[in-house]
Amino acid sequence: MPKTNKSPIFSPNVFLCVFLHQKKDDLTMKLTKANKVKLLMTALLVAASLVMMMTKTSREDLLPAEEPDAKENSPETFYDQEKAQETKEVKWPKAMEVPAEAKGKEELLLKRDGFWISYNKDRKIPNWVAWHLTAAHSRGNNQRDDMVFMEDSEVPYPRAVDDDYYGSHYDRGHMCPAGDNKWDRRALTQSFKFSNICPQNHSLNKGDWNDLEIQCRYWAREMGDIYIVTGPVFYDGVKKTIGKNKVAVPDAFFKVILCDNGKAKAIGFVYPNRGGHKDMKEYVMSVDEIERITGIDFFPKLEDKLEEQLESATKDNMVKQWKVYLYKPHDYDPSTDK
Repeated sequence: MPKTNKSPIFSPNVFLCVFLHQKKDDLTMKLTKANKVKLLMTALLVAASLVMMMTKTSREDLLPAEEPDAKENSPETFYDQEKAQETKEVKWPKAMEVPAEAKGKEELLLKRDGFWISYNKDRKIPNWVAWHLTAAHSRGNNQRDDMVFMEDSEVPYPRAVDDDYYGSHYDRGHMCPAGDNKWDRRALTQSFKFSNICPQNHSLNKGDWNDLEIQCRYWAREMGDIYIVTGPVFYDGVKKTIGKNKVAVPDAFFKVILCDNGKAKAIGFVYPNRGGHKDMKEYVMSVDEIERITGIDFFPKLEDKLEEQLESATKDNMVKQWKVYLYKPHDYDPSTDK
């Protein structure tokens, strides 16, 4: 826009008043109609001349704006700008639940109110999601009824969107469950971002996997708190993707759990990404074995000797320590899990 001198001293209105004041002798006289017109025209010409003199318009102001470079409007550039505005560099946390930083694996660390995410931009799903589940956080008044799945603006394009899942015959499976985030409205909303979601078999999502999520909330209430890490398993690279953004479909899902209250103990589970039902104890696997198939180093903050002892526990010992054999999913009443 043209730049104008905003000083009231040089305002055309002020100048006109001064001019008219100087002509007060003429104004007090009985003017003829011709004189009145002449005086008005003179005043208008002077005012117009002053406006032109005091207005400085640069040549650049009059030129049309240049078209923005196409790259500036590209998704990649938008992501960079958005990320710079919304996120800050996240240092690797010292939290007990967070695995060791990956070596040679695509990894973007994201902090949420209720959990941590190691995101894989090539697969458009997390490498793992980790959280500290307390007894207090195992319940909440916030409900998922009005929640919607959404893109995560903190991850680069291309990224998972709702359309990728439509017609795929896979559920949008939470890694950190919505049920573990009902303690806070924003935490619950964040759990519906696609950075926390994987393509999951519908029967598994609503059946055995859901049973394990509920059992974890029971364990948190019984033991006071537990540490959980969960994520996808790929036995021989990515074999299948869904949607135009090529979201990777896992072969299976793991979950490792640690309790360090009293006598420390750990347990692991691996669930194939398919339907069917088995007893929960049939999915139990040592943490050592899950580390081997995923390449993830769990609970690195533990003292080395204790970590080795807990992670190498046998299946029978883990089932006994965690009383997995007592769990009866078909006796579960969803209305009691608040």
